[in-house]
Amino acid sequence: MINLVDYKNERQYKTVFFETFGCQMNKLDAELSLGLLQEDGYSIVDKVEEADVILYNTCSVRQHAEDKVYSHLGALRTLKKKHPDVIIGVLGCMAQKDAQSIFKRMPHVDLVCGTRMFTRLPELLLKIRNHGNHVLAVDEDEIVDVKRIAAYRPNVYQAFVTVMRGCDNYCSYCIVPYVRGREVSRTIADVEREVLELVSNGCREITLLGQNINSYGKSLPGNITLGDLLIELNGIEKLERLRFVTSHPKDMSRDLIRTMSQLDKACEYLHMPAQSGSDRILKKMHRGYTAGYYRELIQYARDLMPTIKVAGDFIVGFPGETEEDFQETVCLMEDIRFQNSFIFKYSTRTGTKAAELTDDVPDEIKKKRNTTLLDLQKKISLEENKKLIGRKLQVLVEGASKSDPNKLSGRTRQNNIVVFKGQPALVGTLVDITINEATDLTLFGTI
Repeated sequence: MINLVDYKNERQYKTVFFETFGCQMNKLDAELSLGLLQEDGYSIVDKVEEADVILYNTCSVRQHAEDKVYSHLGALRTLKKKHPDVIIGVLGCMAQKDAQSIFKRMPHVDLVCGTRMFTRLPELLLKIRNHGNHVLAVDEDEIVDVKRIAAYRPNVYQAFVTVMRGCDNYCSYCIVPYVRGREVSRTIADVEREVLELVSNGCREITLLGQNINSYGKSLPGNITLGDLLIELNGIEKLERLRFVTSHPKDMSRDLIRTMSQLDKACEYLHMPAQSGSDRILKKMHRGYTAGYYRELIQYARDLMPTIKVAGDFIVGFPGETEEDFQETVCLMEDIRFQNSFIFKYSTRTGTKAAELTDDVPDEIKKKRNTTLLDLQKKISLEENKKLIGRKLQVLVEGASKSDPNKLSGRTRQNNIVVFKGQPALVGTLVDITINEATDLTLFGTI
């Protein structure tokens, strides 16, 4: 047990290098973690060589993400030998899944901290510093409850807010329910308090996060829904925009779509993974809907919100996927005309139901199908973006453009990236931009 008096008096100068892999939830967990560490006296550095503590916040959704982390960890062996006092830690989904086996594979790692234990990071690091032993913290029953430090976030004008954690869907390919746990929703009052604090600190756009955000409120008394939460937050003064991700088609209701269409701050944007256009594959994935139902939902949303944009996710090469199944996915992408899509080759996740199936689609076929969808999406994105040339769009200015620091960049309500010339004083404001050029990824315009 740590002596809390010693813990509170431990305020020596410390530095931390922190790298995050994976989804928006991971990025928010990283932000919350860094806020806690900064409160505890840590300074953030950009190079591992300058850090007293090196932390990787990990993802387990794809094998590639795990391989990348293990590669990074392997490269730290020499540094650890040279500087044995440096603390190396693995956080997040991979830590929750692999737990003790990380120490066996990478004995120079000091800390393995799961998805529900990052709120105790300062305490865990002090324990390692004082006692020098491996620390494993992957408690599956720990409730994630961290007071957000509103001032600690990378962008003053935008913020992610977690409204629920976990997932009860158990799609056959997905590791998330096993590493993030069952669904637990925060109360509307709790979420509203956090949003009010963020807005009072200058935030103008909030993105609500949940692994299965459409089922928000299921664990709360009184038949609370995500629509109820959106209505409450829509009334907050000085908040300009509301978004939410990620939506599961099975749990997306027409009531929620209607509510979106009626709220002036709810952005006309949906990230709703389709995963496949084949009903046979969707059934094997345990997705709980058909491609036809997906099309109906999108059409209903577009009838109410003609300017709405939709982003999707797809998995190619799922066990048993035939060329006919794949062509049905191509057809769905052509019909929906997604703004953008995240496309992945199937990789087996140990412990999932799909891991019991034979991974029978050759890798070269997976690569070919992946490339086909990427090329099709790029073509569609370019065509759709060119339709916006000559239009005037409202943009929330985020800062300097990554591709050209002499220009500014921001996003439309539909989540289009827009680059334009303007003064730095415009950052954090809403401006109208006339679009005069477009690529598949970016719009360019003038004030």
